[in-house]
Amino acid sequence: MENIIIIAVVAVIVFLAAFYVYKAKKSGQKCIGCPHSKTCPSAKKGCCSGKKEH
Repeated sequence: MENIIIIAVVAVIVFLAAFYVYKAKKSGQKCIGCPHSKTCPSAKKGCCSGKKEH
């Protein structure tokens, strides 16, 4: 019974993460984890390259 609960919790977490990525990509965000992804200068070039250009 405990294994079913653990599997269900992991499945919910994976589903919510995938839904977040899908929703972010659909809204046009280039860098999903970046809080400045819609206004960042590097967002126009592609994805954040790790540089702090904010």
